[in-house]
Amino acid sequence: MQVLVLNSGSSSLKYQLFSMPNERIICSGQIERIGFNDAIFKFKSEKETFEKTTPIANHKEGLNLVAQQLLNKETGVISCTNDIAIVGHRVVHGGKHFSKTTLVDAEVKQKIKALFSLAPLHNPHNLEGIEVAEGIFPNAKQVAVFDTAFHQTIPEIAHKYAIPQKFLDEYNIRVYGFHGTSHKYVSEKAITHLGKENSKIITIHLGNGCSMTAVKNGKSIDHSLGFSPVGGLIMGTRSGDVDYSVIFHLAQRHGFDLNNINTLLQKQSGMLGLTGFSDLRDIQEHAEKGNRSCKLALDMNAYRIKKYIGSYAAIMNGLDAIVFTAGIGENSSIIRRLACENLDYLGINLDSEKNKLRSSDIRTINTKTSKVKILIVPTNEELEIAKQAVNLLEN
Repeated sequence: MQVLVLNSGSSSLKYQLFSMPNERIICSGQIERIGFNDAIFKFKSEKETFEKTTPIANHKEGLNLVAQQLLNKETGVISCTNDIAIVGHRVVHGGKHFSKTTLVDAEVKQKIKALFSLAPLHNPHNLEGIEVAEGIFPNAKQVAVFDTAFHQTIPEIAHKYAIPQKFLDEYNIRVYGFHGTSHKYVSEKAITHLGKENSKIITIHLGNGCSMTAVKNGKSIDHSLGFSPVGGLIMGTRSGDVDYSVIFHLAQRHGFDLNNINTLLQKQSGMLGLTGFSDLRDIQEHAEKGNRSCKLALDMNAYRIKKYIGSYAAIMNGLDAIVFTAGIGENSSIIRRLACENLDYLGINLDSEKNKLRSSDIRTINTKTSKVKILIVPTNEELEIAKQAVNLLEN
């Protein structure tokens, strides 16, 4: 059985084609910097590997480019669209409707669409991926795997906001949590690596979108993103935590309408707002050249991570390991170093030389005397989505 997995981020698209159930990767790749003239399209298979820079205006263009490559007569990996039995899709916000992997139909698509306002950088692209895939692979089963599902175990004490009960009962306003597929995958890998089922772990997913999860005994018990994926850590274009009175101040005193404020916090803030760049690689490059705004942004980014490490260590009453994952978490030795500095009180001590090494494997980067393990666990949301999609249709 061949399963194609599409993972649409706010400015990226990852894809993998698997042979299941043996989990063999037939091809993989990603598109970075969607919306820019210098978008990067990557493709890798047994017979072809390439990377090219090309303008890609939106996710629909990106998805069509992936489909064209899969079907390419010379370098593609499928002979016709019927070769693919399942297309698995990452969907960021499941709201109250979805707490598990779901077969897509018209009703499911309508519910995903109804949640656009809660995840405006993601759910529209996720639905677009489903609809484009339905057209390209009409005989494949379309399956949605929701980012919010892993966080259904967050207890009431953590997922409930201190507002009147009716807003939870009638409007379902609560902490949902996101990046759940990634946090689930890397926490399970970390637990196996540690050989400790009863564990206290903080998983740190750092990409264009960022989040942290307190994982106790394999279950999510708290998470940095809440009702929508805009709070918590500083992200590529999203502000992270901000005093909500800022919204009223901008509206009442400076004439901003709510759409403008939403755009400000979702698309013009974060690292982009601080530096003029949303890609961390650009920010690190300019910081090394002495750009003060970029240096400060890196320090602010790490400072926010450290605040969450401290709070999650407190609620779990201990800590066995912290886990870095996703594009920035796996590749930025600078962010890892800054985030782990001056945490010796918590027993977190980074080995600076190990931190600089590159590898695609799980690795430990703490010192021998560190009480807390510091792990880099490469995430594979696509494999997790493929496994869940196959399990849904076979059970």
